[in-house]
Parts: sequence; structure tokens; C-alpha cells
Amino acid sequence: MSKGPRRRFTAEFKEQAVARLSKSGATQASVAQELGITSSQPKGWRLELEAAGSAEAVRRQKAEAAELAELRRENRRLKEEVEVMRKASAFFAQWAAKP
Repeated sequence: MSKGPRRRFTAEFKEQAVARLSKSGATQASVAQELGITSSQPKGWRLELEAAGSAEAVRRQKAEAAELAELRRENRRLKEEVEVMRKASAFFAQWAAKP
């Protein structure tokens, strides 16, 4: 017995199916029957969306950590520049004060 061609669903369709699961009184079986899909697909899609959300959060967190590290390096460099300028200013002020 051969199965028919594999159906492909859009991300929007999957999100709507998962959203229907969150409504009160909705079960996997009822949502699946409404949409004409197997009863296990909505659960798989829900897990897929949750994983994608957590992956996005991890990616965002890594980007923020990289930005923070860059800002700290820049802050350290600027503090060193200010220290050099302060010492130079003190040196020239002392030199200018000599008759």
C-alpha cells in the first residue's frame, strides 16, 4: 500500500494550528480533525515553535553578550586615552609654568 504525496504546510498554517490548541476545550484530536491532519502533528508543531523561540532567545543572548564585550573593550581603551591625556596635560601645564 503506497501513501499519497507528502503534504507540506506553511509556517503560518502551523502557527494557527498551534494557536487553536491554546483555546479552551481544544484537544489535539479535535484540532487535527478540523484541519485534516494527523493527531500528532499539532503537538510536533508546538514543540517545533517552542524550540525555534528558545533558539532565537539564545541567538539574541549571544549577540547581546558579544556587544557587551565590545563595549567593555572600547570603554577600557577610552579610559586609557583619558589617562594619557590627563598626564600630558599635567606635563605641559608644568612646562608652561616655568619662566
